[in-house]
Amino acid sequence: MRLSAIDTAMVIAYAVFIFGLAQWVSRRKAGAVEDSAGYFLAGRALPWWAIGASLIAANISAEQIVGMAGSGYAIGLAISSYEWMAAATLLIVGKFFLPVFLKNRVTTMPEFLEARFGPTIRTVMAVFWLVLYVFVNLTSILWLGSIAVREVAGVDQDLALAGLGLFALAYQFRGGLRAVALTDIVQVVLLVLGGLIISGLTLGKIGAGHGIMAGFATLLARVPDHFHMILKPGDPHYKDLPGLGVLIGGMWIANLSYWGFNQYIIQRTLAAKSLDEARKGIVFAAFLKLLMPIIIVLPGIAAVLLAPDLAKPDNAYPAMMHMLPPGLLGLVFAALTAAIIASTASKINSIATIFTLDLYKRRIDPAASEARLVAVGRITAVVATVIGIVAARPLLGSMDQAFQYIQEFSGFVTPGITVIFLTGLFWPRATEAGALVGALASVVLSAVFRFGGIAALTSVPFMTRMELVFFASLGLTVVVSLVQAPPVRRGLGIMEGVSFATSRSFAAAAALIVAILVALYWVWW
Repeated sequence: MRLSAIDTAMVIAYAVFIFGLAQWVSRRKAGAVEDSAGYFLAGRALPWWAIGASLIAANISAEQIVGMAGSGYAIGLAISSYEWMAAATLLIVGKFFLPVFLKNRVTTMPEFLEARFGPTIRTVMAVFWLVLYVFVNLTSILWLGSIAVREVAGVDQDLALAGLGLFALAYQFRGGLRAVALTDIVQVVLLVLGGLIISGLTLGKIGAGHGIMAGFATLLARVPDHFHMILKPGDPHYKDLPGLGVLIGGMWIANLSYWGFNQYIIQRTLAAKSLDEARKGIVFAAFLKLLMPIIIVLPGIAAVLLAPDLAKPDNAYPAMMHMLPPGLLGLVFAALTAAIIASTASKINSIATIFTLDLYKRRIDPAASEARLVAVGRITAVVATVIGIVAARPLLGSMDQAFQYIQEFSGFVTPGITVIFLTGLFWPRATEAGALVGALASVVLSAVFRFGGIAALTSVPFMTRMELVFFASLGLTVVVSLVQAPPVRRGLGIMEGVSFATSRSFAAAAALIVAILVALYWVWW
């Protein structure tokens, strides 16, 4: 399929507009000096709406849209737990993690680890995150994005791969995080609008002229097995979403690591004007997460009736897009492209931030000027983008499900990262050696589960595996820390002056979000 002239015009108009907007918000006042805080943290002046929108724009990309719609087609509404439980996780991050990070004026997650534990763990984790971000996350976003562009627009995939990467690089090259965050509100509005259009039109088609609600009622009546949030042990997809284990198990570990300790995500909140502004942004993002299944998962479920003979589930979202008339297809395709560009630009900026501030400034040139740090960040962004474009096909081209590539490699380290940060934040007795042992144990134990060849272990659901590895790594961290002398570091004072008190508006919004979540799980149990 190829885009019509009007669809192509809409996509080009979007690209020109969003690029121009990024350059406009990146402009500096006359005489202003460009510094690293301005480039990597937007001058610590982001408003709540930019924080909330940027959190969602960084999170939602091609693998999220195409992959979750495909899971909606194959599994059903249960895949929405990834979105709805993220809303609850964001509240925990806003309540308990952000006060510590913002009070200590943290710039990067490795920097926090040095302040709490020591310099070794900062370097180790900085190198680890760079490798993960470049060779797993960035390549996956670009590869899956290029597949989506190829399927919908008929563009050569290698051309789409290079185009997406280079556009995202140019988009954030001048302004850094400011260019990304202050334009993400446009990206998110387009994403939500495009998603609602495709959901509305697919349900309207199922309703056969009787409206969207009639279409939803028909969908519910004809595929009731796709409307359960908690899968039973006999379900063929139980290993992916192990029933109640989703609500009380490994998903919490994955979510806390992703939303609370991941530079790629948390960098937006570190750039907030204030803690109160950061928390407002968190609440905004949490409400948007409640909406995501409607615009991502629902089209996949609708495809069960509208396109029942798909070759594979991940074709569900492109198949629904193919049903859109000219003009609307261009709008929805622009929304999909917006999600890809926003996530790619965010990832590039985070890679540049970690390399420049955690490795270059600390290990290579401690006396580097602010101008040099910004220049190094831009050079790093270029190098990372080129590597991502070149490495994407060799790493992912032969895989049937590239989304699983992300899950497998990220899941090996997620339990250890969660252990490191939770003990670093809330257990003063934890030592640097204990934290490093916990991180290493996470990788080793996960590998034993995955590749050990023991049937009893390899059959354990992915989320249950993360939970078991988390507690094992936590136990080792505690044991190693206790056999050592108590840590004597200024970092033990990271909690001094920290208050976890929240405003009434945050408490009220959090209560409303939790009530909505309880109702959703109660209705779709």
